[in-house]
Amino acid sequence: MEMSDVTRAVAAATSVAASLDLPADDATVLHNSNKLALRLTPCDVFARVAPVGQEVARFEVELAQRLAEVGAPVCPLEPRVDPRVHTRDGFAVTLWAFQEPVTPHVSPVDYATSLERLHSGMREVDVASPRFTDRVAEAEKIVATPGLSPELADADRVFLGGRLGSLRRAIEGRGAVEQLLHGEPHPGNVLSTRNGPLFIDFETCCRGPVEFDLAHVPEAVCEHYPSVDHGLLDECRQLVLAMVAAWRWELGDEFPNGRRFGEELLRSLREGPPWPTLDAVVSRLDGL
Repeated sequence: MEMSDVTRAVAAATSVAASLDLPADDATVLHNSNKLALRLTPCDVFARVAPVGQEVARFEVELAQRLAEVGAPVCPLEPRVDPRVHTRDGFAVTLWAFQEPVTPHVSPVDYATSLERLHSGMREVDVASPRFTDRVAEAEKIVATPGLSPELADADRVFLGGRLGSLRRAIEGRGAVEQLLHGEPHPGNVLSTRNGPLFIDFETCCRGPVEFDLAHVPEAVCEHYPSVDHGLLDECRQLVLAMVAAWRWELGDEFPNGRRFGEELLRSLREGPPWPTLDAVVSRLDGL
């Protein structure tokens, strides 16, 4: 979000909290992209804020409730208020129990175990959700429409569009078992807590093979996840690199250093195997 929107979003979140008798004299921005993540104090609430119409907050709240009921490792909603979406000044606000981090990073073993538990819980929850191919189609539209990605060079547009289409077809052609997935279980969506790793941000949920989720996590995590189809994982990693590259070139993208990230992703796709994980591309970018 732009700083002017951040100011309004923070005001909306603190106003919602105050109206629910949750004292919120201060707000710390934990993450800022298309939505804002805040820690409200002294009530110690984790607030997620997005412009109304640009979020699927109601779906996220309902899914988090149902996953918690089956014991899946998810961040719980704030127990002191009703579990619902609050709207204020054009923003949708959801309130979650703040989880104090106990370690800077989640160990690969714990990460893999928790992701497997999440997938197991998701197999018990029957909710309507898009298929992973719907998300691929969104990325293809960005690449195919110059008005949505005006800074993407013509040669890159042809290359990226071709890779998105061919990888989607290859993965579908494998006929792998599909289930409800997180959609983006990367390290930024995993909290290290005293109750173990907990997942947040379920607005990207979709149906697909578990390897699509695994394509978002570090290599060391995949090594501890059971029964991985490594050929399918390689294709999913390429697909995720291509999808994220498309989003980084979208007009209005607010990801920090988004254009440089997009260029690095394209370079990774052109270099060929071994296919890097997203965290490896970020590390390489940080070292440049």
